[in-house]
Amino acid sequence: MAVPQVNKKFLSELEAMGFPPAWATRALHHSGNSNIEAAVNWIVDHENDPDINQMPLVPVNIEIEASEPSYITEQVKIKAQELRDRARREKEEEKEKVEREKEKERIRGGKELLEEKRMAEESERKRFLALRKVEKEEQKRARDKIRQKLQQDKAERRGRLGLPPEGPASLKSTTPIMQEEKNSVPVWSATLPSIATKAELMRDCLRSLKRNHMDDDAKVKRAFLTLLIYVRNVANNPNEEKYRKIRLSNPAFRDRVGKLKEGIEFLEHCGFERDEGGEFLFFPRDKVDMEVLRSAGNLLNSAITNPFFGLLSK
Repeated sequence: MAVPQVNKKFLSELEAMGFPPAWATRALHHSGNSNIEAAVNWIVDHENDPDINQMPLVPVNIEIEASEPSYITEQVKIKAQELRDRARREKEEEKEKVEREKEKERIRGGKELLEEKRMAEESERKRFLALRKVEKEEQKRARDKIRQKLQQDKAERRGRLGLPPEGPASLKSTTPIMQEEKNSVPVWSATLPSIATKAELMRDCLRSLKRNHMDDDAKVKRAFLTLLIYVRNVANNPNEEKYRKIRLSNPAFRDRVGKLKEGIEFLEHCGFERDEGGEFLFFPRDKVDMEVLRSAGNLLNSAITNPFFGLLSK
């Protein structure tokens, strides 16, 4: 198979008119190499053929020369120009169509990114509000306990002075802090206000630790986790002395907590005490208070899980 031999003169004239070599060769071959007008007419009829841009192949190899000169009429020139204009318009329309599709895709992608960003911001806002709500509730409970302690102290002073109670409202406000024991008369609790006060002191220690070391979040989280382990060990094993004794010179302890004064203060508020030689922190068995340890554990859990702990105003 080979490219058919066509009239070279006609081929040159068609190429000069702007037709691709494959179009011109195919048109001359199929129109019998008769003249330029016949070739242009063939192109007009077959310009949308799927193989129009392919060079034709035939099992012959015969070179054909023009026997007579061929004249390009005005009509042929007009048809050729129309073909070129049409091809140019189609090419431009196809290009514009591709550009429009690209622009639509870009706009659609931009909208999707904006929606994803909006949803992420909304989710973060809700999470922040939820965490803030939890912290406010914790603060409110601590304030309520302190307020109840003040009301209790006031009632006790009135009792010692022989004054009558203030009224049902006063009794109602002090009822939650009474310890009721089965088959016994309710007695005033002397430990609850202490727990509330210690909770506030422990919270302040954790807040100060986080604020003073904001540039090293890993150090802060490691300290909180270490403190939580010490608190849990004592709460779960109050009778085991090894869990109630910490060597201050222990490298792991010093690296995680010992170098942070707020960490030591937190342990002291929980109940740990320095021994006379200053070598150990020791938690006396008779001073283990499960309510204080439970409060300490809750505060540490909040500090670990709440990214805004210690960063928000009180």
